[in-house]
Amino acid sequence: MTGAGDRWRVQDGALHVYRLFDVADEIDLARAEAIVSTPRSRLKLEPARGSAALEIPAPPLHIALGERQVPLRGGPRPAEAAAHLYDYGVVSVVYRLPIPPGSSLQELAPLAEEVAVTPTPSLDAAARREADELCRALAPTLTRPHAWEGLETYQVFFVRRFALPVTAEELVAEAPLAKLLLGEVSAGALSAGEREDVLKHRFSYFADDLAVVDWNSAFVLEPSGMTDIPDLLEFATAHLLELRYYDALLDRSLSRIYDELSAGRRAPALFSPRYRRLQRRTAALLLELSEMTERLENAVKIIGDFYLARLWQSAIRRFRLPAWQETVLRKQQLLSGVNTLLGDAADTLRGQLMELAVILLILGELLLALRVH
Repeated sequence: MTGAGDRWRVQDGALHVYRLFDVADEIDLARAEAIVSTPRSRLKLEPARGSAALEIPAPPLHIALGERQVPLRGGPRPAEAAAHLYDYGVVSVVYRLPIPPGSSLQELAPLAEEVAVTPTPSLDAAARREADELCRALAPTLTRPHAWEGLETYQVFFVRRFALPVTAEELVAEAPLAKLLLGEVSAGALSAGEREDVLKHRFSYFADDLAVVDWNSAFVLEPSGMTDIPDLLEFATAHLLELRYYDALLDRSLSRIYDELSAGRRAPALFSPRYRRLQRRTAALLLELSEMTERLENAVKIIGDFYLARLWQSAIRRFRLPAWQETVLRKQQLLSGVNTLLGDAADTLRGQLMELAVILLILGELLLALRVH
């Protein structure tokens, strides 16, 4: 007799572990591809992946990094490593850990807890070393490279086939998907509300495929093996990383501006170029933010596939991208206001200098007239 848990044993699948880093303002993908394609390059291009439903003006560059031993708390695990380069300065390091055939979804929960719930400093450090080495190899392609301590993580359980045929409805109703995505290893049952919150962002096109999108991980059953959904989730994660980076950049910039303005109040600033320098910096940052927003809006477009469009919109909501966009926009407006005030202050200073010059000229003429008479 077949046990209930045997229905959810994976026959063919892998866990995709993503670690994304913002490494530069821009990456010249065409030049990077030329460097990777040279005979002496130690890097290797992955086969191009495409979809008629996705329109990507600047597709990321896929680079195979080879086999790796991924450092996990339970010991190193073999994986295929790859890196995806986005033109807006993001490097995504992907580890594809094969799921041992016959593993049940319940048996995968500890792995989910380890990579998605608990801190993974060893794994994060290994991925950052991969990104740093890649940046060194492709240094000529980076525009204004920078080191930022932040990163984004995401995980996708990508299953092509179970040991026994299953439908999407059966998986949602009976399989421990919610506990898997939460990395919940306790024996207790989740509450109905928590389970529904995890599973409400679920999508199926055919009866035997399924995608469940949560905030830090996803489950995808795709018998065709097409990776459109993991690719879309990686795009959304890259967007989140960019918004977090610029949010932190705005915080630092505003703090620095306030410090310089405070210093200006303590020191004579009549002939200081401080206001002009601050205004130039804030204007440059505002232009950079506008370019970032335009790039993110045009990074990926979904055409002729309402299923993927609905999944993309759901991922955006689940990742709380609108809230991050609103935060960045609010700080951008604040920076714009500061830039206006700096301009007004500079205009006031110039006006005072002109008034002083006029007064000096009049005084000079009076002194000259008195001397003549």
